[in-house]
Amino acid sequence: MSIIALKIDVDTYRGTLEGVPRLVAALERARAKATFLFSLGPDHTGRAIKRVFRRGFLGKVRRTSVVSHYGIRTLLYGVLLPGPHIGRRCAGVMREVAQRGFEVGIHTYDHIKWQDGVAQAGRAWTSRQLILAREEFVRVFSREPETHGAAGWQVNRDVPELEAAMGLLYASDTRGRGPFIPVVDGKEVMVPQLPTTLPTLDELIGREDLGGEDPVDGLLSLTEGPGDQVFTLHAELEGGAYLAGFERLLREWRSRGHTLTDLATYAASLDRKRLPRCRIESGTVPGRAGTLAVQGADEMLEVTRP
Repeated sequence: MSIIALKIDVDTYRGTLEGVPRLVAALERARAKATFLFSLGPDHTGRAIKRVFRRGFLGKVRRTSVVSHYGIRTLLYGVLLPGPHIGRRCAGVMREVAQRGFEVGIHTYDHIKWQDGVAQAGRAWTSRQLILAREEFVRVFSREPETHGAAGWQVNRDVPELEAAMGLLYASDTRGRGPFIPVVDGKEVMVPQLPTTLPTLDELIGREDLGGEDPVDGLLSLTEGPGDQVFTLHAELEGGAYLAGFERLLREWRSRGHTLTDLATYAASLDRKRLPRCRIESGTVPGRAGTLAVQGADEMLEVTRP
């Protein structure tokens, strides 16, 4: 059957301390691999309040009970409470994940700063944020990172080249159809993108257009046929109130013969020469507010190999 690569975005201090250990235990029970992508700097989740003016944001808040999942304290970090430094205070939890055999990588340094700022930022700002995340990753794990998954699926034109300069082997910054080589200004950047191909659970919950379908059943229906997938989950959600649903998802996928693995294993199965070449564009995804980095059409232009 198909490969389903599991990518876990860890956004917050609470998600790292509480959600990550629960997910590690669930994955071990299911004999599944996954990639944990960590936020490594200060938790400034409260600063996301500015998104209240973004189209669709309040609807998502109502559908997914953001306050109950993240907690009042987390929603005050960076506003009325100082944001705890996740890498410094949760290094033991992070190292335990790696010691248990799970792949670890970079999600971001400051999640809110990246998610809300990178799309309009210049190369120097973007480079600085990636360097801060890399330095903290090395301090925690005593080795260089191999992968990055952009916070909120937000990037700019400089991100692929900066990832290549960091020596990353692959990245998962985008939403799309399947693995591709990004093309920037007509040039291939040989850090394959492994885009998230399935909707997240929180994008499916409470959607009126889905007629009340259970989100787990919806995901199972999307993975009935052939074709590899990347599924993104969040430590704060699937490691919390959605844990039972996620475990059911793991059991069903396993019973149907799918291989549940991490990004590293998935990337190793790919022939980079055969991957499509695509631009990274701005687009929308049902159930998620705002615009995201999405996979463009297959690039038909003659590209220049660096």
